Amino acid sequence: MAIRANSPQARDIAYHLHPYTNAEVHEEVGPRIITGGEGVYVIDDDGKRYIEGLAGLWCTSLGFSEKRLADAAYKQMREMPYYHGFAHATTPPVIELAERLVEMTPPSIGKVFFTNSGSEANDTLIKMVWYYNNALGRPEKKKIISRHQAYHGVTIAASSMTALPYVQDSFDLPIANFIYTDCPHYWRYKEDGESEEAFTNRMADNLETLILEEGPDTVAAFFAEPVQGAGGVIVPPAGYFEKIQAVLRKYDVLFVADEVICGFARTGNMFGCETYDIEPDMMTVAKALSSAYLPIAGALISDEIYQAIKAESGRLGVFGTGYTYSGHPVPAAVALETLKIYEERDILGHVRGLAPHFLERLHGFADHPLVGETRGVGLIGAVQLAPDKTKNVIFDAGLKAGPLTAKYCAVHGLITRPLPGDAIAFCPPLIITKDQIDAMFDSLAKALDDSLDDLTRQGAIAA
Repeated sequence: MAIRANSPQARDIAYHLHPYTNAEVHEEVGPRIITGGEGVYVIDDDGKRYIEGLAGLWCTSLGFSEKRLADAAYKQMREMPYYHGFAHATTPPVIELAERLVEMTPPSIGKVFFTNSGSEANDTLIKMVWYYNNALGRPEKKKIISRHQAYHGVTIAASSMTALPYVQDSFDLPIANFIYTDCPHYWRYKEDGESEEAFTNRMADNLETLILEEGPDTVAAFFAEPVQGAGGVIVPPAGYFEKIQAVLRKYDVLFVADEVICGFARTGNMFGCETYDIEPDMMTVAKALSSAYLPIAGALISDEIYQAIKAESGRLGVFGTGYTYSGHPVPAAVALETLKIYEERDILGHVRGLAPHFLERLHGFADHPLVGETRGVGLIGAVQLAPDKTKNVIFDAGLKAGPLTAKYCAVHGLITRPLPGDAIAFCPPLIITKDQIDAMFDSLAKALDDSLDDLTRQGAIAA
């Protein structure tokens, strides 16, 4: 469809540089302009309604029309629209939110430092890891371990942990002191005849080998998402985190849990750490903390780490990091209201009640000729596209099988997202109903059939 001169689409092309967008292609196709939302649906400027199968960017947990969150923002704006957290200052909603987060997160967590995004939160924890080891007189213990296909954000340091080519290519990344261990995707990376237990043992052994090769006195922290989100919705194999944590403890390496996607009921527990028995030294939260209605995130640390930071800030005279909007009172008020809604409406119970149906429908696609694997936990999952169901291989990237399927999903009233390796991700608003889950996956079924026909015509799949 031709883009009319001076239309909103044309003006967007003229002036707006989009994140995570192919700029050349964007000038040809223009933007999808979303003008409204209702529950799990968003509405474009032509009035077409779509189920938002990824909750925006894994974040709009309470859907797109929760009036209580708008009211909370308005009330706080009228009372106190802004104040900072520097030099001992704070505001009441920030105090209450910090207390609430420490109460609800794993027992190892004792303090919260507020940021504006998950990227900032992870970047801040990297700085704290380095600060902590300097405080302890260990200036060489600075290397950060991430995993292949991990996603931890796009600031310079966080991008260095996000081990996906499109985040690092042409940005001169990664910077020094970032190293990588295996992605624990059993379907994709298992060896011939390798059991899941043997695969998990190999993941732990490879991590230990990496630490020993680098030198344990130089390795400071291991960052991991409980479920790897943007890297493909990679659900860890059985026993994985138990074995990984044993290696980390052996060599005094901090465990940092990135709960930006998994936090706040997504995996069927309030945090992914509970789902996988992770005892973090540090963790990050964002996204569903405010249902994405306003930007806010948290970098959380243990009391042991805090005590070292406290002593070092006393020696230096200040803990010299923070942001203008760290602990902004309006997002904090919205986050508090979000947490109240989770509790009052028993959103966790709702997720647990719906998860079996969500997963049953998801796994029902395992028999589709275009699908190699289905995987998920709670209300997050993915359908893995593959050219041959008998092998753990993926499509050639040039075929763009994932984007093709996502395009057909939109035709059928569903917005989702193709991930690297042609996984189609699902992470709907937590308020979704059983009937809406069925509608979402019914649209996917039509899109998969359309994609199968298209790829067969291209010769990518045998007819």
